[in-house]
Amino acid sequence: MKAQPKQAQGIELPWVEKYRPERLSEIVGQREISKRLESYAKNRNLPNLLFSGPAGVGKTTSAIALAKELFAQSFQQNFLELNASDTRGIDVVRGEIKDFSRTLAFDSGFKIIFLDESDALTADAQQALRRTMEKYTRTVRFVLSCNYSSKIIEPIQSRCVVFRFKPLSSKDVEERLSEIAKAEGLHLEEKALKAIYYVSQGDLRKGINVLQAASSMDSKVSEKSVFEVSSRARPEEIKQMIGLALKGEFLKARENLDALLYEHGMSGEDVILQLYRELMEMPEEQISSKAKIELVDIVGEYNFRLVEGASERIQLEALLAQFGKFKK
Repeated sequence: MKAQPKQAQGIELPWVEKYRPERLSEIVGQREISKRLESYAKNRNLPNLLFSGPAGVGKTTSAIALAKELFAQSFQQNFLELNASDTRGIDVVRGEIKDFSRTLAFDSGFKIIFLDESDALTADAQQALRRTMEKYTRTVRFVLSCNYSSKIIEPIQSRCVVFRFKPLSSKDVEERLSEIAKAEGLHLEEKALKAIYYVSQGDLRKGINVLQAASSMDSKVSEKSVFEVSSRARPEEIKQMIGLALKGEFLKARENLDALLYEHGMSGEDVILQLYRELMEMPEEQISSKAKIELVDIVGEYNFRLVEGASERIQLEALLAQFGKFKK
């Protein structure tokens, strides 16, 4: 495996950049998409593209790797990357994007404009973009990346070939993290590897950042250090709190909640999300399917209250009280 540290003004870049794949064939967990993009690079032609999927699964990396395979040495001159969450107004479409589109490609038939987080573009900017995509098809191709394709207007979607990226499997994430740990000379415990996947939930970028943060504490990365740097509770702690609440032992469950909020430094929404995950995995012997359905409905209600700005402490304690009503 190629593991050449990159430098920026004498400071080593984060591992996410340091180990970013340079070629489409090196991208983790998206082999079918990579094959289709490789065929575009081989034919040296491509339509406008729309990459849709959750964070940290390879959308930006795929766009950059595709451009590097197409342009090679002229990559810098023919590739423009814009983050739409920073520059989301119509002025950017009418200015920077249109200016780049007007000029001919350097040593290539076309250039690429990559709009990351394009679902953050305003409605006016998207309307302006649709016309720009039509007008400059001879000189430029657009690659749009988003988490939610439903936020992209239909006229733009119809002008693009849509690629839907899936969350990465535990095998893909663990293999890549093991490679990085080996290149960095780390001892990565098996339980720590499972914990990183539990925290990242298929987001490889987050997984790499957690690994780097844990490695700064000790070259031997343990399960405990992973949960500490990610401000997450171990699944057993959440399960224990749910179990106490279901038994009607509200005060003990409340003590566990205090530990999550004050010792682990978790936010109320983090607690609810982890609580939901562990609730869904609880066996039938511990909680019936019917009770689980009702509790999921209750969890959804309290999550909405937190998002709307209600007091975290009061709402979480009220949620535990609701669990007590299902005491067997």
